[in-house]
Amino acid sequence: MKTSKILLTLFFISFSFIVKGQVSFEPDSTFVYKKTLQGDLNMHVFKPSNHNVLDKRPVIVFFFGGGWVGGNPKQFYQQARFFADKNYLAISAEYRVGNKHKTTPFECVNDGKSAIGWVREHADELRIDPGKIIASGASAGGHVAACTGVIKGFEEEGENLNISSIPNAMILFNPVVDTTEKGYGMAKVGESRKTEISPCENVVIGIPKTLIFHGTADKTVPFENVERFTKLMNEAGNTCELIPFEGKGHGFFNGSYFRKRSTDEIFNFTMNTSIEFLKEYDFKAE
Repeated sequence: MKTSKILLTLFFISFSFIVKGQVSFEPDSTFVYKKTLQGDLNMHVFKPSNHNVLDKRPVIVFFFGGGWVGGNPKQFYQQARFFADKNYLAISAEYRVGNKHKTTPFECVNDGKSAIGWVREHADELRIDPGKIIASGASAGGHVAACTGVIKGFEEEGENLNISSIPNAMILFNPVVDTTEKGYGMAKVGESRKTEISPCENVVIGIPKTLIFHGTADKTVPFENVERFTKLMNEAGNTCELIPFEGKGHGFFNGSYFRKRSTDEIFNFTMNTSIEFLKEYDFKAE
């Protein structure tokens, strides 16, 4: 009986550590990638357990959602750890937002491009393949990620323009892809500038391969927007895959860590599908 009690106690202790491990996804390192007048911007880095000096791994950079006014890099900690466990280098990046930095969506795009460019410029230091950079994000962060691959210009003054800020692939979660009256955010970008950073209005051939996850019942970012963006992308000769989630609303993809949900069924599906998408296009991490 005593032995059983000891074993039971050890089980609960072990279980509590497992649970704690599941819900406390912490980055392996954090560093400044950009200094702005409004403050420093950090990258929260998640490394594969066997990361070494000879590596040339693919890297995925996540941008959190929050309407360009709020949000937190922790939104993608669970996804970043998932990718790190699959042997990718994974980063959840900060960027300037309205509430904290008194900035607009245009500065968000500046910062997204800076982040991709910084990662590519520091490929040797990070031990990543500069030709296998994946931009990802959700909602307004999905817009930031999409803009790194779609929108021309908006490079930060003083940065090395010889280093491309265009990713090699994009994985987007309920992204803002239309900032006109047909989509989301025109009040924030302004009537006179509504098409400048609107991905739907700027599709050309040569945009990176893209995977989109979106709920059909999204009341924030209309599903029609991503349907139209996908059609425009493919008509232009680009690769764009849209996976709809029937009846799901905005933010449906968040994992249990960020939204305290009882199940990670959708999270696991989107993560595994992302990995398969990347493998299909030679972004496999050994």
